[in-house]
Amino acid sequence: MRVLLDTNIFIYREDNQVIPEDLQNLILVLNKIRAELLIHPLSVQEIRRDRNKKRQAVMLSKIGAYPVLEMPPTPDNDHEFLKIIGCKNDAHDLIDNNLLYAIQKDAVDFLLTEDRDIHKKAVRVGIDSRVLLIAEALLLFRAHLQKDSVVTPPALSRKPVHSLDTNDPFFDSLKEEYQEFENWFRKVKREGRECLVSYKDDGGIGALLIYKFEEELVDAVPRNLPKKRRVKLSTFKVEQLGYKIGELFIKLSIDIALKDDVYEIYLTHFVRPEDRLVELITEYGFYSVGTNSRGEGVFVKRLIPELIRAKGLSPFDITRVFYPSFYDGAKVKKFIIPIRPLYHGRLFTNYKDRQTELQEMFFYIVEGNTIKKAYVCNSRIRNVSQGDIILFYVSERKKLITLGVVETVYRGLQHSSDIVKAVGKRTVYSMNEIDSISIKPSLVILFWQYWHLDHPLSYYQLIDMGILKGPPRSIVRIPDQHYYLIKETGRINARFTVN
Repeated sequence: MRVLLDTNIFIYREDNQVIPEDLQNLILVLNKIRAELLIHPLSVQEIRRDRNKKRQAVMLSKIGAYPVLEMPPTPDNDHEFLKIIGCKNDAHDLIDNNLLYAIQKDAVDFLLTEDRDIHKKAVRVGIDSRVLLIAEALLLFRAHLQKDSVVTPPALSRKPVHSLDTNDPFFDSLKEEYQEFENWFRKVKREGRECLVSYKDDGGIGALLIYKFEEELVDAVPRNLPKKRRVKLSTFKVEQLGYKIGELFIKLSIDIALKDDVYEIYLTHFVRPEDRLVELITEYGFYSVGTNSRGEGVFVKRLIPELIRAKGLSPFDITRVFYPSFYDGAKVKKFIIPIRPLYHGRLFTNYKDRQTELQEMFFYIVEGNTIKKAYVCNSRIRNVSQGDIILFYVSERKKLITLGVVETVYRGLQHSSDIVKAVGKRTVYSMNEIDSISIKPSLVILFWQYWHLDHPLSYYQLIDMGILKGPPRSIVRIPDQHYYLIKETGRINARFTVN
């Protein structure tokens, strides 16, 4: 495995003397799994041009232990790539594009960078699963050492707000942004509100979600949002990067809203350059409706499709904009996928009848946090494509339980390294699992998790309905009429579907 290091990872914490502890740990892990760590020659040239000789010497000493990527591919003549990624006439942009092109052309397996512009470009090119933050990489590659176990961060707790200590450094930035923070927090505590909180290994707060139900006009320019019952995400902050806690907060916010028959969520936020929160929430359908009188951006997510906005969108674009709603009409195919209870339990930790593991009292199962997930198998099926609906049949329980929507499909992967690259940071598979699958050509399906059927369908029901003729051994396509039977009998809420 070859990992390209962007030189910004050595200075991203504004420390030009000491390599951060999590980066040191990551490099140790990469060495243990015998990954080859490389520096792009253009990065070295950039450092040598630094007029600050002291800083230049520090940086050269940090990267001197790593070999330079030989004869890297250049995007100079790849006009399609440059058109997609955008090209400015400055040296920094040139280096960013060359780093990403090394991934695009498989000169390396992964790129490690803390540069948010590079991550944005990676999304446009479709290689974002192989461009990693330090925290993401640490989780991903630690799993390779742990073989058959799951790497897990500290667990999420539901607690009363009054139990939180506002002297925790986690709150420092909030106090700076909001002069009235202490008074507001005191008010929230007296209201008896609950919150979702994650603690770091040292006991400090690592992530926090405070929410409330309200029914009032929302201040926004150019136009106020009319009075309506909504869930307001009063505090949404994540410092524990790489654990997918932000994605988990979005998923739980949707669950909280739907449980009370609320179909709109919003938050206000002082937007900064390279704003990670804005990137996250817009990825899952929040959109800006203006700015309030305090200068905060106002972001709204609607859970029920607006027909005017949905018109003209592709099936998968409806997923992007209106998640958890989705398109299930004739333009997309429908499939049943058999899955072992072990993997279903790891991917879908919020399934109500799932057996909770002892470790979850203290730790997350990382892939259970995500909306975006990955499924790996040896099926030779050729016609699964973006926007298609997949229904997971849990083999040993003999029940059809969970629905997802396909985002990307990789076929005919011959080597475990190819599977690792395809899955990327989407979910955590151990190397033992990947090695056992890669004995045969493999299929990777990246998908978005949707609903668990309110009424899971048993094997015998599926037989009686004519949907199955026997236990599914591999991925099976079903006709639309069979899917609509499942939709009706399994009680998939039609309010969240477009067809």
